[in-house]
Amino acid sequence: MPSTTDPDLLVRDGLASLMREAPVVAVPEAATARLDQALEQLDSDARAQVEAAFSAFPFARQVLLGVAESSPFLLELIRFDPCRLARALRAQPMAHVQALIAACEAALAATRDEAVAMAALRRMRSEAALVIALADIGGALDLTDVTRSLADVADRAVAGAVDFLLRQAVDAGKLVPPEPEHVAHGCGLAVIAMGKHGARELNYSSDVDLIVVYDREAAPLAEGVEPSPFFVRITKSLVRLLQERTADGYVLRVDLRLRPDPGSTQVALSTIAALDYYEREGATWERAAYIKARPVAGDMDVGRAFLSELAPFVWRRIMDYQAIADVHAMKREIHAFRGHDVVAVEGHNVKLGRGGIREVEFFVQTQQLIAGGRDPNLRSPRTLTALDALVRDRWIASEVRDDLAAAYVFLRRVEHRIQMVADAQTHTLPEQRDALAQFARFMGYADRDGFAAALVEHLQRVQHHYAQLFEDSPPPCALDGHLLFPPEHDDKATVAELARLGFRDPPGVSAIVRGWLAGKPRVLRTQAALDSLQVLIPLILEQFARGGDPDGALFAMDAFLTDLSGPQILSALHRHPDLVRLLTTVLSAAPRVRETLARRPSLFDALLDPAFFDVLPDGPTLERRLDALLDGSQSDEDQLDNARRFRQEQHVLIGVRVVSGTLPAERAGEAYATLAEVIIRALYKRVRARFEEAHGRIAGAETAVIAMGKLGGREMTAGSDLDLIVLYDHDPDADVTSDGPRPLVGAQYFARFTQRLVSALTSLTNAGKLYDVDLRLRPSGRAGPVATRLSSFETYQMEEAWTWEHMALTRARVIAASAAFGAQVEDVVGRVLARPRDPRRIAGDILDMRQSIAAEKGEDKRWNLKHAAGGQVDVEFLAQYLVLVHGARHPELVDTSTARILAVAGWLSLLPAQDIEILVKACALYQDLTQVLRLSLDTHALSGDVSPALRALLARAGQMPDFPTLDAYLGETQAKVREIFMQVLGA
Repeated sequence: MPSTTDPDLLVRDGLASLMREAPVVAVPEAATARLDQALEQLDSDARAQVEAAFSAFPFARQVLLGVAESSPFLLELIRFDPCRLARALRAQPMAHVQALIAACEAALAATRDEAVAMAALRRMRSEAALVIALADIGGALDLTDVTRSLADVADRAVAGAVDFLLRQAVDAGKLVPPEPEHVAHGCGLAVIAMGKHGARELNYSSDVDLIVVYDREAAPLAEGVEPSPFFVRITKSLVRLLQERTADGYVLRVDLRLRPDPGSTQVALSTIAALDYYEREGATWERAAYIKARPVAGDMDVGRAFLSELAPFVWRRIMDYQAIADVHAMKREIHAFRGHDVVAVEGHNVKLGRGGIREVEFFVQTQQLIAGGRDPNLRSPRTLTALDALVRDRWIASEVRDDLAAAYVFLRRVEHRIQMVADAQTHTLPEQRDALAQFARFMGYADRDGFAAALVEHLQRVQHHYAQLFEDSPPPCALDGHLLFPPEHDDKATVAELARLGFRDPPGVSAIVRGWLAGKPRVLRTQAALDSLQVLIPLILEQFARGGDPDGALFAMDAFLTDLSGPQILSALHRHPDLVRLLTTVLSAAPRVRETLARRPSLFDALLDPAFFDVLPDGPTLERRLDALLDGSQSDEDQLDNARRFRQEQHVLIGVRVVSGTLPAERAGEAYATLAEVIIRALYKRVRARFEEAHGRIAGAETAVIAMGKLGGREMTAGSDLDLIVLYDHDPDADVTSDGPRPLVGAQYFARFTQRLVSALTSLTNAGKLYDVDLRLRPSGRAGPVATRLSSFETYQMEEAWTWEHMALTRARVIAASAAFGAQVEDVVGRVLARPRDPRRIAGDILDMRQSIAAEKGEDKRWNLKHAAGGQVDVEFLAQYLVLVHGARHPELVDTSTARILAVAGWLSLLPAQDIEILVKACALYQDLTQVLRLSLDTHALSGDVSPALRALLARAGQMPDFPTLDAYLGETQAKVREIFMQVLGA
């Protein structure tokens, strides 16, 4: 690296000179001011170097202005140590990264002090993150070099941390290495990198997926040291060294959940135990995971030997028909639903969404699994290299490779740019159009539409080729002609085939199906319905067999056919058999949706519309539809029935989206809340009109409906009730008697109106019930009036309310009122929440309340997501504590959403960044799982046996490969949340 201070020499051949592209900056003046502020601490020589680079290479300045405008994370890296930028601009990027790695390794080798080691690792990561990001944004490195550089940093961080911990163990007399100067050689412990890390395709803010194994026989442990506890402690210390956030940041988020059976195994496993697991019960997804596996730290010989012994498990020499069946099933699972070719750009997940990175990877890995055992050329862990191999060995056409490779490179760059904004492990584009426009500029596009067009073109090309994958695969069902259900008796061959498919009671299954074909359910008493079912039976039975609980699914289907009020669904399935998988999933795992579909089979028609799986209708769209429906009603009773049918229909459509995976569970809460608000406002308007016809008005009368609880926080589920408060006011000097045909006086007037509104929402009509309504959060609870005057509400909240009532008020949101009165209510709520409070008293009150809830509800069951120690209540109480204690100084913290409160608390540094990250992830996980549970079990808790269909749905909602992995992750998350909860409130 040059040492001269001549600016012209310092920028020659450095990163600045290699930049060829840059973001589009919308407001250069503001961006320049931000960048100047970040560079304030630079000395004159370093400032001259930066200015020389900017002057000689205009792209360099434009890249940095783009960073200042669009990436708070990168700008903070510069502000924290501005000399990083000067060093980055003058050096060749990959050489600079290697120099940072070498400096870190030297620092680690020279110290036994953990704090010094942690600081060295974090300094390396931070500066490397800045260098690699600037090289990526400026087009100085291609995707291969970017991801390889990220993986190199991760490799050396993991290896350096392992070596540091092993040297500590040597000093403590627990490890006697054969080569003390190379402590990892022969130590017996190997760290295996999986996923993108293993393939050297690491993304910008990725977790690193690691599996830690040890060879009991090879480990040179001191006498009396047991291998398992020793290596488990090393592994836990490794995670802490890399993951713990300090003033210097963190190094890597570490994920150990890809190890065998993570719910019941230690974080480090003996090679014998791991190999035994894979031999006994390794799944196809685990085979796919090991395609990218690579030893990166510790005893590399142990790591290579372990992977070598696993090779027959991953790469099977003969054509693996079970794997082929699994692959075909996985593909059909993803493409079972119509509308898959519709892409909504805002909010699109470029990794998991349609046409995304996962589909390119799946396209490659499935063919590797099937043919890699016989064709070693296909075994490359790198996606782009594997695509080339598939062309070379004539598995795919070069045009397919070109399309997929171009899309993969584009989408990975988009993924990196998303993560550079805030160093968050996310793959989702902004949901708001304005935010997406800013992101498009960060990508170098002039506007949102230009970026969207390029994105959609790549996504559609991926979808096209993905849809052609295994187009010669077996049809959805190959059982036609093999299953016979004569009316009088069971067919022996059919009973045997049902047993082979996995049904526990084949004769009972045969009897049920024969009952269907005999017209036992009322809906099957027409020939057309029977003909449709006859064709579908083999496919239905095969889908049930694939779901893991075929008998349970069949019983659900039997109940569904018994309750079904019309044959439309059967004819729709006959025409669109690819929807059978969706229906079987709904029947097996979502009883609430199943019951509504049985009552209103016409709702199934909506699933045939490609637009169904596109963006959910927003509030104004729902409002227009509901207004048209209610305005066309013949009577008040008809209005109430239509409102109920509207709600049922929308609940089914939201629920099916969740079940099908086309609506992320975390967005379902907002969808349910939007629907509830639209219905409340529509009925509020009509109830008020009818009420005023009968009772008239009081001068200046105003009313407001306040959403509390899950509705207020926009976190509703399929089974949520409505927590509401009704406030009112009127002219202080007016006659308090209403002027209608049946006048009412003062508070009685508003109480009667509230009762009418609640009745409209809760009454059981021929079309069912809308919602349960809970008014207990009003002042004085059940003992208080059902409607409260605003002045009384303010006095009560300011002078009498308990801490728990102020906690509840953090979720208050006006959803029906005139604009002026709504603003008055919001002002009162804001002033109550902005009052200074004693943190110790608030913490004590919250702890007392939490202990009372635990005594009443229990907190020892992990899958009681709401009440478990470290569960949803703990996260919500922490967020509410932050609002009550810090809202006076930080009004931006006051929000009804738990997730947004936590995010703002992170920006304000009210809690350590590591704690915020844990809480935000926990909040999302609990909401995701609760959405699925409330669709399936009408509860937020899970107890007893869990059906395979529900296990699969929960795993997908939690973004885990299987239920045991999810179960382990849930337990780890709850333990971390409870620790934070006690640290914050117990202090």
